[in-house]
Amino acid sequence: MRENARVTDVFKTGGTGGRGDYQELVDEISGLLGLPATLENRDFELIAFGAYDSEGDLDESALDPVRTRSILTRRSTAAVREWFEGFGITRATGPVRIPPTPEAGVYRGRICLPVRHRGVVLGYVWLLDGEPGPTDAQLSAAMEVASRIGALLADEAQAGADLTRELRAALTAEPGWQQDMAVGELRTALGPRAGGLHTVICVAPWPSADPSDAPSVRAVPGATALCTVPWGAAAQSLALLVRLRSADLPQPARTAASRLLERAGANAAAGVAGARSGLAELGTAWQEASGAARAALAEPRLGPVAEWSAIGPYRLLTTLPPEVVQDPSVRGLLTATHHELVRTAEVFLDCAGQAGRTAAELGIHRQTLYYRLSRVEQLTGLDLDDGEDRLLLHMALKAHRL
Repeated sequence: MRENARVTDVFKTGGTGGRGDYQELVDEISGLLGLPATLENRDFELIAFGAYDSEGDLDESALDPVRTRSILTRRSTAAVREWFEGFGITRATGPVRIPPTPEAGVYRGRICLPVRHRGVVLGYVWLLDGEPGPTDAQLSAAMEVASRIGALLADEAQAGADLTRELRAALTAEPGWQQDMAVGELRTALGPRAGGLHTVICVAPWPSADPSDAPSVRAVPGATALCTVPWGAAAQSLALLVRLRSADLPQPARTAASRLLERAGANAAAGVAGARSGLAELGTAWQEASGAARAALAEPRLGPVAEWSAIGPYRLLTTLPPEVVQDPSVRGLLTATHHELVRTAEVFLDCAGQAGRTAAELGIHRQTLYYRLSRVEQLTGLDLDDGEDRLLLHMALKAHRL
């Protein structure tokens, strides 16, 4: 009951804060048919919703679990999407009636109006069906409104594709005049938004380089643009430009990163750059975001969302070229046969060289610890009583994680 009351309050306050054009068109359909209407894109991400409220109170029987979750979380689950697509909505050119199925959480029947533009399905308007239900003439009028929604979605998709292209170019261009030109193009494409406070997020690895597999910008709170960027030899990462209200409040960026990680999978991590005004330091921000993501992948305690400001020594290590991060002195140590010695040395150095803390952390006797440390010294030629040798070994072991 509490969840239903919460959704009722959202209805009465006038929607989700999406673009006014979509909200007005959804409200127009609700008015034409006398039914609550919801607009989702083709990935079942919520765009806008409206309620037809003839007596001042929303009938709570309208709020079945599927509809409630869609409104509160702004999207539907993969299982719900697959179930609805099983009724042929992706191919339909006219209204599709879907019967109630309580075991699937669908307590009320649905009418789906496919939103198309030039034959391509771009979204769906969902209506709660009832008795006697809308007439064919009413549904025909509603489909005309749906076609206007399709034109808006097509325009928005094209604008998003342009921003994707410009952002990718800005992040992958060679430093210097090429990057300056690419950033200038992105600044032009963003218009007034380019001068605001923002940060950059990197999610890696991203499971696909296909732009159609990336989430829509609308589905990520605060997002301005996103694109895929090469990550290593064969993998991809996802880059996201996110608006911020204050440099001291990075929570919107962390929320956006968490939302993206749900799509990326269990083996991914996200990095968040420092906040900046304007795009002049976009390249540096991307280095920070991707470096923080690398650190989170190397050191799980930093993730799954790591901010650049909080990754400590990895801020230095992630800026070094890969070919220089492994010092020759540690090559004999960093082999599969010396895994325990590597872990022992790293924990010892993390514990500031305190033998008691290290032995307790590793769960071993002090004599065992001393023996392992002597083996580390033999393999590396380093003196663990020397501060500079300790620093070298510590940095080399952290760099090895990357």
